[in-house]
Amino acid sequence: MNSRSTLRWLTGCLLLAFPLPSCPASDRPAPKSNVILINIDDLGYADIGPFGSTVNRTPNLDRMAAEGRKLTSFYGAPVCSPSRAALMTGCYPKRALPIPHVLFPGNAIGLAPAEITVAEVLRSAGYATGLVGKWHLGDQVEFLPTRQGFDFYFGLPYSNDMGPAADGVKSNWGDPLPAATGKGQPPLPLLRGETVLQRVLAHDQTTLVTRYTQAAVDFIRDHRDHPFFLYLAHNAVHWPLYPGPNFRGKSKNGLYGDWVEEVDWSVGQVLETVRALQLEPRTLVIFTSDNGGTRRAVNAPLRGHKGTTWEGGMRVPTIAWWPGRIPAGTSSGAIAGMIDILPTFAALAGGALPADRKIDGRDLWPVLAGLADAPPPHDAFHYFRGLKLEAVRRGHWKLHLARTELYHLGNDVGETRNVAAENPAVVAQLKQLASEMETDLGLDGIGPGCRPLGSVKDARPLIDEDRIQHGR
Repeated sequence: MNSRSTLRWLTGCLLLAFPLPSCPASDRPAPKSNVILINIDDLGYADIGPFGSTVNRTPNLDRMAAEGRKLTSFYGAPVCSPSRAALMTGCYPKRALPIPHVLFPGNAIGLAPAEITVAEVLRSAGYATGLVGKWHLGDQVEFLPTRQGFDFYFGLPYSNDMGPAADGVKSNWGDPLPAATGKGQPPLPLLRGETVLQRVLAHDQTTLVTRYTQAAVDFIRDHRDHPFFLYLAHNAVHWPLYPGPNFRGKSKNGLYGDWVEEVDWSVGQVLETVRALQLEPRTLVIFTSDNGGTRRAVNAPLRGHKGTTWEGGMRVPTIAWWPGRIPAGTSSGAIAGMIDILPTFAALAGGALPADRKIDGRDLWPVLAGLADAPPPHDAFHYFRGLKLEAVRRGHWKLHLARTELYHLGNDVGETRNVAAENPAVVAQLKQLASEMETDLGLDGIGPGCRPLGSVKDARPLIDEDRIQHGR
């Protein structure tokens, strides 16, 4: 047994030795419930009907919300890779993936193999685990989903704009393709497991939602008789915009609206499969986005957009669906986020959290179930942008540190009126809350609580044009 295998074995023993605390038995579903997480890329807070869209038609998400529970204060991160690291590890992104921005093709770093992901926790509890879609936590073989707990993987290892301009990844559908200039980024690969299936060109991008949806439906059907975890991570609606032919030109909101509506169709296919297979009594489905929408999205009534720590950059539209278990047509404003996915899914699976490391997330089941006496999962939340702590929240109060701007999100979710001058005691309390992070993750740069990145030598793109051109 090599050192890495030994570490995995020891961690597995720790997982079994320290079970999660749970809610009263009468309130918690039986262990081994199926879990499906649908994660959209760059979807704006008000891009879907349940969160106020008036331009995009989302009947399937409308129904999902009518039958489920909206989480109106659910946080990702300002950009892709950090948000997905939080989802996978149950930690603030900076703790598990301390990088200033996102990962790029051929990077020698990624989510460390020593990290314990939600897929590993659920697989240890006897689940089949599948990821369909975008990974974005490292594209070297050592960092791929199949090395982080997923039995099955089909998708792109990073964003759909990370490739050569001549392949259509820097322009929307229908735009003229620019000529190849310079070296640029390596070709965009579509993977099955650890095998590159093809180089993704402009036409291929128009098929991604359909192909991902079919793979997700097949995974559900193939594992209907056993507990499963499916993570469906669409590249849509990240730029460039490539809606499929059945949706192109059909919305009132251009290519962007077309792709939002295609994503809604995909959600409908997943939920209909769960219904058709009569899996509703034992299947939780969560729909969310990795970060706030870009400037082409609608984040109203929130301020800001992707890449910022304004609410519009990190607060994402989230719906939890489980007929008979989650109260229909309800919502919760409890502070929650990607960091809570791992603890929540582990508890529902009858699994256990890693006991040898800090986990920032909490089990959200009491909130999802709408229990009257459910305590808030988080009293406070820290808004990191890369390695820097830019804002903190406690209850309804949010302080932007650099500006000393204070907002009461309960009265002013759009962060329009700075009330710091009227509330000096609150400002002082939130500054103290922020300063306490200095000895953990640090206020800027790498703090003592940040765990090491994964790193490899001689990193190479998955499709290496230099090797192809020189016959290597």
